[in-house]
This record gives sequence, structure tokens and C-alpha cells, in this order.
Amino acid sequence: MTKPLSQDLRSRVIAAIDGGLSCRQAAARFGIAASTAVKWTQRWRAAGILRSRAQGGDRRSGRIEAHAKEILALVAGKVDITLVEIGEHLAARHGERFVPSTIWRCLDRHGQTLKKNSARQRAGTARRRRAARRMAHHSTGA
Repeated sequence: MTKPLSQDLRSRVIAAIDGGLSCRQAAARFGIAASTAVKWTQRWRAAGILRSRAQGGDRRSGRIEAHAKEILALVAGKVDITLVEIGEHLAARHGERFVPSTIWRCLDRHGQTLKKNSARQRAGTARRRRAARRMAHHSTGA
């Protein structure tokens, strides 16, 4: 992600515009886009703010975070509940639909982890290990 332009540049552009230059002339002088100079000037005149706005961040998790306590209670009540089941519960109870990945990110933010059982961890790995060893044995080092 790019960084915002410096505070010094912002103040010099605003000072030049306040000194009589148009936004386009100030933009050409300082090597920025005319639309940037216009936006900075509008923000300066409306709110008196020169600093850059916050960049990035999560703007949409508030919707599911409103149900976080209920989701955590569902997980505590039924340890092996699936993400789809949680989504169906929220849809039935609140009329809100969430995809499983959104529910997972909510659980992850609250420190809930996926517990794998030992049978699932063993599934298929022995065959893969033998194949990997066989490949390593037959390699000629080239």
C-alpha cells in the first residue's frame, strides 16, 4: 500500500492556494494531481484538517461482531458445531446471512481455534510420506 503524501507538502499546497493560486496551478507547481489539490482544499475549508485520512482497516466486521457473543455461546454449547450451522442459526434468528469465511474470521479474532483430531491428522499422510521417500531415493541429484 502506498503512503500518504507528506504533511509538509499538504501545507505548502494549501498555503499556495490561499496565496492566490488556483488548485490546478498549485498542483502543477508541486507535482500532484489537480484532483488531489481540490480535495485537500475542500477538506481544509470544510473542516480545517490538513492531515491524511486513515488508510486501510476493517470497515465491515461490525455487522458480525454485533453477534459475536451469541456465536461464542453457540461454540461453547456445542463444540463440534460447523460454520455453516452457525450461519444458518444467525439467518433463522436474526435474518442476517454470513458466509463461513466471515464467521471463521470472527472466531479467529476472538481466539477460537480449529482443533483437529488425531484420526484426521493421520488420514493419507503415510502414503504421501512413502511416495516422498521413494522420490528422494531415486533422485540422481541432478
